[in-house]
Amino acid sequence: MRIHFHGAAQTVTGSQFLIEISGKRILLECGLYQGRRAESYERNRSLPFNPRKVDAMLLSHAHIDHSGNLPSLVKNGYTGPIHVTGATGGLLKLVLLDSAHIQESDAAYVNKRNARRGKPPVEPLYTTPDAEAVLPLLDGHAYDEPFEVIPGVQATFFEAGHILGSAGICLDLSEHGKRRRLVFSGDIGRRGLPILRDPKLPPHADILMMECTYGDKLHRDLHEAELELRDTVQRTFRRGGKVIVPSFAIGRTQELVYCLGRMIEQGEIPQIPIVVDSPLAVGISDLYAKYPDYFDEEAVSLMKKGGKERALGYEYVTFTRSVDESKALNGKDGPMVIISASGMAESGRILHHLANNIGDPKNMILIVSWQAPYTLGRMLADQAKEVKIFGESIVRQAEVATIGGFSAHAGQNFLYEYAKAAASNSEAVFLVHGESKSALPFQEKLNGDNLSTPVYYPGMGDQADFN
Repeated sequence: MRIHFHGAAQTVTGSQFLIEISGKRILLECGLYQGRRAESYERNRSLPFNPRKVDAMLLSHAHIDHSGNLPSLVKNGYTGPIHVTGATGGLLKLVLLDSAHIQESDAAYVNKRNARRGKPPVEPLYTTPDAEAVLPLLDGHAYDEPFEVIPGVQATFFEAGHILGSAGICLDLSEHGKRRRLVFSGDIGRRGLPILRDPKLPPHADILMMECTYGDKLHRDLHEAELELRDTVQRTFRRGGKVIVPSFAIGRTQELVYCLGRMIEQGEIPQIPIVVDSPLAVGISDLYAKYPDYFDEEAVSLMKKGGKERALGYEYVTFTRSVDESKALNGKDGPMVIISASGMAESGRILHHLANNIGDPKNMILIVSWQAPYTLGRMLADQAKEVKIFGESIVRQAEVATIGGFSAHAGQNFLYEYAKAAASNSEAVFLVHGESKSALPFQEKLNGDNLSTPVYYPGMGDQADFN
């Protein structure tokens, strides 16, 4: 058996791992790499393996850095099944079409500018028909129910607690009479987050591939993050400004809406307009209500008492769908909260809201997610005084605040508990989905705490062989 690390290796985005076993190939994840624009486009356009020679694929969840390059995979010849949980399949029908629309729209915008400057046109990474071609290949499965991937390989999804439908993946492998268990964590969630059930610890594995996005950090208590959110909204309200929040359409948007709704209900913040301005986030918010089986006990109880609006905090929120509704927000004065995709401020309507509001010192840019290097979101989180939006330089006058406690990724303590549960006295642990500043301290912690298992931090293009 051989594992190829084609993405999320010594970085967080662009998840892609290829397993060769018994003459077959299984792909785990097919995400978009996010970083410098030119580098990202080239990486995403050039898959490092032949899609026609992949026999099966498994996907842990629908976040774009795990799923967003599926259209390229299929466009380049993959025709096999894409195994997902039921909720992930539902999300992908929205996520991939939205991503294709963004690819097309961004290319069209750049081409207008290039035409004025005498530069050649660019092609979108993929198109809406490319995204639509993915959907018939989706094969949904329930948690904790084994299924055959290829002969000799059985898979089981288990609750990851990261976003709706997110899963860890347990692979029971048989090759040349030898049996192994490989566990891939996907993105590991946190205990106690609103709406969704807590993550499950994995079964013991011979080989563990696990994320370590926050391998160097102990997360602050969620209640502290909520207090900081309350104070940020109140501060901006007092000066009559807008709170602009780049937020992932899946998970983070729903959690913010839930928290803000509870704060208004309890009188902790004024009942100011809260707008979710992202067609994708609106569709996903609607989809959340269709999967109550994935909710935790508190959300289920609230749903029984007051329906989805009460359970998910939608009573105090306006959802915009049309472009005209979105544009109208920039002409409105006075306090409001605008939550818009994308989470790293790299595409979509959030760019227009930033361009229109970043120059006003009354306003607040609120960062509530991990930001990849070289993205606009990271530049804002790093307090850049001047940024480029749509190719134009803009001086930032708005305040920028970062609240880290809302992360849907596990912190160091739970990551350690996860590794100990899965990989004590095992063959290998591979740390993926982590920059060196988070992965190396976590690797050191595991090596120093008698895990009795070698811990590796593979780089892009590395491979690991098992006899």
